Amino acid sequence: MSWKLAQRADKMNPSVIREILKVTEKPGIISFAGGLPSPQTFPVDAMLEATQKVLTQDGRSALQYAASEGYGPLRDWVAHDLKKQGMDVSADQVLITTGSQQGLDLVAKILIDAGSRILVETPTYLGALQAYTPMEPTVVSVASDDEGVDAADLRIQAGSGADAARFVYLLPNFQNPTGRTMTEARRAAVAAVAAEVGLPVIEDNPYGDLWFDAPPPASLASRNPDGTLYLGSFSKILAPGLRLGYLVAPKALYPKLLQAKQAADLHTPSFNQRIVSEVLKDGFIDRHVPTIRALYKSQCEAMLAALEREFGHTGHGGGDHSLQWNRPAGGMFLWTRLPAGLDAVKLLPKAVDHNVAFVPGSAFYADNADPRSMRLSFVTASVSQINIGIAALAQTIREAQAAL
Repeated sequence: MSWKLAQRADKMNPSVIREILKVTEKPGIISFAGGLPSPQTFPVDAMLEATQKVLTQDGRSALQYAASEGYGPLRDWVAHDLKKQGMDVSADQVLITTGSQQGLDLVAKILIDAGSRILVETPTYLGALQAYTPMEPTVVSVASDDEGVDAADLRIQAGSGADAARFVYLLPNFQNPTGRTMTEARRAAVAAVAAEVGLPVIEDNPYGDLWFDAPPPASLASRNPDGTLYLGSFSKILAPGLRLGYLVAPKALYPKLLQAKQAADLHTPSFNQRIVSEVLKDGFIDRHVPTIRALYKSQCEAMLAALEREFGHTGHGGGDHSLQWNRPAGGMFLWTRLPAGLDAVKLLPKAVDHNVAFVPGSAFYADNADPRSMRLSFVTASVSQINIGIAALAQTIREAQAAL
């Protein structure tokens, strides 16, 4: 039998990160590669108690098919929580998704035609590129810096008429992969440009609750609600294995997203939704998330200290012939740039030989990738592992420089 694949199937590629994670299964590897939350943060006891309650009080309904929109009390919770953050949201705008990754897939299905221009940051989230690429868009990178996407270039790239971009995809808070946060001034400028030129915004915010010392500025959705589709997730604040996320859509867009959701999986598992709703209803999240922030802050500080110890400067110092790195204010990642002459893809096997792994940054670019860029995740390694792993990475870099 000869199976003929659809043209879009040729556009599908394996996740570079997932492939790298297979390498890190080698015994003894210290991995800074995965974007996985720390298992130490998973509220096992609260989940166990909530599961027993759900099964005891309404088990048959919890195990039955359910509404595609999502479990009503959970949608209410999302709307209420976002109002606390300054967003004017009603529950009928909330669609519960199977992880926020499904939200990206639904966006692709209803907003992208073959050849459509879509805009992304430089660099951007690999999972979004994977979701969008099968729809065969023209993906355009907008100039970006440490403060986020550049508003002036966004205006240029937005285009007009038949050439107007369908949307811009942005992660303003502790971005994956760079860990950067869009400043208040930049958010105001970006929101103003988007509103002025009629450019829809897809705002992805899986990491926004993971701030270290102060919450990030107000969302883009709070500034231009009719022009913004907002994505959120329970994966980083509760547990990724539940596969629970949500999107908040302008009312005009919601029906088509719901139809795409129905065609994809009918509904997100109602059992999981009820468990999470039970966990959340007594203010648990306000007690739980600060413990995640404290843990991640300590791990981030340990990695920054280890980098300074090994490379003798504070990130931007050291010039082009030393490793450079940023200092994230929250989230799970920091972004580094290798010394001149080195390539992160070529360096990775040598690092694995030294029992440490990372993700080459080139995977996160839509075009014109920086081969020297590299993402490090600090949340799944202990302080001891961070110290050992950064020392091994530094040794790998020194040996590679010596071989130039």
